[in-house]
Amino acid sequence: MVGKNYISRYLEDLIPVAFELETAKEFMAFGIGPAQFKVKLNGQIPKRELMRSTSLALGEAYMRGDLEVNRDLYEVLEMLLGRMDRFRTSPGALHGRKNGSLGMKNQKKEVCSHYDIGNDFYRLWLDETMSYSCGYFKNPEDTLFEAQVSKTDHILQKLQPKMGMTLLDIGCGWGFLLMRAAKRYGVKGVGITLSEEQYRQFSQEIKDQHMEDRIEVRKMDYRELSGSGMKFDRVVSVGMVEHVGRGNYDIFLENVAEVLEPGGLFLLHFISAQKEHGGDPFMRKYIFPGGVIPSLREIMDLLPEYDFYTLDVESLRRHYTRTLLCWRENFSKHREEIETGHGEEFARMWELYLASCAASFHNGVVDLHQILMSKGVNNELPMVRMV
Repeated sequence: MVGKNYISRYLEDLIPVAFELETAKEFMAFGIGPAQFKVKLNGQIPKRELMRSTSLALGEAYMRGDLEVNRDLYEVLEMLLGRMDRFRTSPGALHGRKNGSLGMKNQKKEVCSHYDIGNDFYRLWLDETMSYSCGYFKNPEDTLFEAQVSKTDHILQKLQPKMGMTLLDIGCGWGFLLMRAAKRYGVKGVGITLSEEQYRQFSQEIKDQHMEDRIEVRKMDYRELSGSGMKFDRVVSVGMVEHVGRGNYDIFLENVAEVLEPGGLFLLHFISAQKEHGGDPFMRKYIFPGGVIPSLREIMDLLPEYDFYTLDVESLRRHYTRTLLCWRENFSKHREEIETGHGEEFARMWELYLASCAASFHNGVVDLHQILMSKGVNNELPMVRMV
């Protein structure tokens, strides 16, 4: 197990500010000037785990309660994630998780492990739209609900839908985007999802609002689009391509191209990275099994192969930082209820997930991009930017 000398040297190299370290036997101060926070170790962290993966070893220690900090977790991670070049990730830390199985059965299992935790759980900390993706804060005083409505409108304005058009939402979640598109623009929509919980709630919502003649939701893998015979004027995918996996991006784009009418528009909204990498071991193990964040350039590089013409690319990175902090605030308000239903370790894991993601976006470790494209050349679109 790690002795005090090793763990102190490890943390001193990792933490860029003055801090204090407290263990059962020792109290130590590091750095110059007043301590920014204190790390308290209530248990030991095996050296082999730290050598294998910084994020996994420290993340699991935090989940167990073996590691605590006396300052807001987001603020601490904000300091740490600026030095991710010092994080260690051995090849073995991602073994079996780097890409995983790219087949339908395994990917459905991975997706459902996250999204089927329960609608009641997500309802506690998402807003009324049940949007589990980056909001769009047009004004400093906007609430999370207003930002999610603005995000949906922002996407729909880019897609320029018209009465009677058809819209496909790949990874439709709980259905707010399709509902708003049908009500505001008079489009007919189809949403596909692998989540049983999302499918169940969206199906009920369609019935409750008597929209069966305008909206349909299907439990369907994106690979089933090709050969389905369906055709759409517009296609949107929000926060779904991160589950496709490196090695399947071609298949994903091929299926979109198959169902999109010539001249039709496709908007892809996704978490992106500056460079290609295998992912974070903690996230891959506990939050998004099989999930891979694509780089912007690897997606852009593939578009011409499927006759997609890029019309617009926009970064919403800082909007996602604020979205995550809103989610974390809501999560904290319901912390006791979440712990009662799922246990303290689960609650600490999700707290760490939300805080670390917010810090990752703020530090530019990851980004959020929207790419608007047409299938083939479309000379009928307005010559000026719509939004």
